[in-house]
Amino acid sequence: MKVIVLGAGVIGVTTAWFLARDGHQVTVIERAQEPARETSYANGGQISVCHAEPWANPKAPWKTLQWLGEEDAPLLFRLKLDWNQWRWGLRFLQQCTREKAKFNLQNLVRLGLYSRDTLQGLRAQTGVEYKQRTEGILHYYTDPAEYAAAIPAAALMREVGLDRQVKTAAECLAIEPALAKSRHPIVGGTYTPSDESGDARLFTNELAARCSELGVEFRYDCAIEALEKIGDDVQTVRVRSAEQGVERLNADQIVVCLGSYSPLHLAPLGITLDIYPAKGYSATIPVLDPSQAPTVSLTDDGYKLVFSRLGDHLRVAGTAEFNGYNLELNPIRCKALIERTSQIFPEGMDYARAEFWTGLRPATPGNLPYIGQTRYPSLWLNTGHGTLGWTECCGSAKAISDLIAGRVPEVDYPFLRGI
Repeated sequence: MKVIVLGAGVIGVTTAWFLARDGHQVTVIERAQEPARETSYANGGQISVCHAEPWANPKAPWKTLQWLGEEDAPLLFRLKLDWNQWRWGLRFLQQCTREKAKFNLQNLVRLGLYSRDTLQGLRAQTGVEYKQRTEGILHYYTDPAEYAAAIPAAALMREVGLDRQVKTAAECLAIEPALAKSRHPIVGGTYTPSDESGDARLFTNELAARCSELGVEFRYDCAIEALEKIGDDVQTVRVRSAEQGVERLNADQIVVCLGSYSPLHLAPLGITLDIYPAKGYSATIPVLDPSQAPTVSLTDDGYKLVFSRLGDHLRVAGTAEFNGYNLELNPIRCKALIERTSQIFPEGMDYARAEFWTGLRPATPGNLPYIGQTRYPSLWLNTGHGTLGWTECCGSAKAISDLIAGRVPEVDYPFLRGI
């Protein structure tokens, strides 16, 4: 079949890969000049099944209220006269019950485990390199209460099959000695030895090159103007480029992998997605002394930050700011990244040369992505992965390729059926 994939981030490119491996004729439409120029550009670098705890949980409403108005808060709602933001917020509150949080966590862990296995298989098959590290991910805690709360969450993840282990402070320092100089004592942690890290942008570009070798066509600098409905189906995309002007591209199937922008393109078709952009920040910091920098990927649960070693740089990323489609770098939030990182790793980094970035994560209220078929038989979704796009990309892409081929995906997940 002829398939059009909309978007060349990590989700779109992995989708194109698995579709091409199935023998389909695939075209990828991307408004930027190359793959991974937006949300996949400089994320936290973690393939983190252990990070599957949904934001929506019984404690979230109170924490969110506490953080209102704090410019450097880990989770910041900038309340706007925006119906989509308010609707999303109400749906988020509905997901904050204990039962729904458990349901979402179990599904996120299952999808994450499957995706991580699929990534490992793809890496073995293709030899793709992306500064990957396989030393696991350590969640560390500097607050005793937060550490205590992490223990039952780790037990729940182990029930679903994730090897998330509770560790003492001494064990955390043995796993990552660079934490020993932290100005905030480590009180304990949880460790997932099977999780990984790596450069999502590098991976996406390397895999796009391999897609091209399989015959995938990439149309860059090509803006999507509309998905066009004819009768009861959608098989046409109207695009505009400087070279070709306006074109109508037809396909047997269309897969939407447009992240935070997916709802904007689907609303004219009567499809409402509970996706709102969660603006995240990152800093990429040169490492001066490798012995002072972490090699194990880390998560600072108290400040909602992640740290990944990418060659001779340290990537620190996190926070979520609900401020519409605003992409301006906020200096206060950038400063907060450096302040916390320098407290944990006071030596060995060139903080003066940190490079800052921000991107829009496509967040759903319960953190579950949209994967599957819409009410239009030829229109499919693979979007809404929030902070876990890098973690879930290969599993989501393999699953959508199975669904399009009429196969039952290998992973147990609530796939879409005609929304």
